[in-house]
Amino acid sequence: MDFSLTEEQEMFRTQIGKMLEDFEHTKVTRDVMNNNTESLNALNEKLVEMGVPAITIPEQYGGLELEPLNLAPIYEELGRALVPGILMETVSFVVPLLKKYGTEKQKQIFLPAIAMGEKLFSIATLEPNSDFSPTGIQTSLTKVDDGYVLNGVKTAIPHGELANSLLVVARTNKENETDGLSLVLIDNVEKITMRKLNSIDNAKQLAEITFNDFPITNEQILGELDEGWKQLQEGLLHFNAALCIYLVGAMENVVNMANEYAKIREQFGQPIGRFQAIKHRIVDMKVDLDIAKSLSYYANWVLGTDEPDREAAIYSARKYATEKLIEISEHNIQIHGGIGFTEEIDCHLYVKRARYYQHYLGSPTFYEDLVADAMGW
Repeated sequence: MDFSLTEEQEMFRTQIGKMLEDFEHTKVTRDVMNNNTESLNALNEKLVEMGVPAITIPEQYGGLELEPLNLAPIYEELGRALVPGILMETVSFVVPLLKKYGTEKQKQIFLPAIAMGEKLFSIATLEPNSDFSPTGIQTSLTKVDDGYVLNGVKTAIPHGELANSLLVVARTNKENETDGLSLVLIDNVEKITMRKLNSIDNAKQLAEITFNDFPITNEQILGELDEGWKQLQEGLLHFNAALCIYLVGAMENVVNMANEYAKIREQFGQPIGRFQAIKHRIVDMKVDLDIAKSLSYYANWVLGTDEPDREAAIYSARKYATEKLIEISEHNIQIHGGIGFTEEIDCHLYVKRARYYQHYLGSPTFYEDLVADAMGW
């Protein structure tokens, strides 16, 4: 099966790559780590000018109406440079949910705004001392006379202060342990007080929100009541396919870093790349990269089809790419030796990003279970 990109897709990848060179690649991540989001905001503006948020949005809502596979080369380049932000959450999580479950009014409100770069969504799913599962979500959405009220705490919200909209998962039925959840769209989050949290990766800034009788209208409910977890799976499929490609881009840069350093670092009068221990380690890293790339591109191809292995392909690619980025980024530090632990070298950035995504929207065990379920085991 041929996963080669079209000429147009390769040209677009080249354009994205050149643009990221202008932003000095990982400098954006380093700026955000220092609480400076100016370069990230400028990068997002450039991506909007290039039409990236509009790629999968239907033409009637101001989009380009292209297949999700067209996002793959973009995410791969963003992964190479470890670009932070919530572009994936917006374009590859919220947009698919709006397209499938949104009312016409919701689509008219949000899709054109996303296409124009006016709306950036973050996702509020996790709660303190809970896991990513239906039973782990206890923030309540309670019916009142003319709508609902939201009560509870949502934590580890990615780039909460960067977002101007939120997708919140809340419980509407306490008796239904397998679901009983509903999806809520919150606009104008500037009115919400957020508390900053620390993260293993400071470029992925996290926030916590406490909702106290926060008013929600009927028009803010996305999809059917009490079926939020079931509906959430559509967003998870699209997001994980996107994330796999992002991780592959990061892996490719890590392998290149290790290979280039092995050529210039000398020990005992010769480059360390001539030593079998280093040479074999880099070869193993390259094999892991190629496997992850094949799995991830297949996952993005199968995403737009009705193939029976659609879910298994996407979730197995997510698990493999997540674990292998952790592994090869740690190998990269070992190959660099003592200098690999310093702040000046980019090695630590990739380890931190790998660890951040290890349990993001589900742990490796969570995705193992999804693969088993998808295969009927």
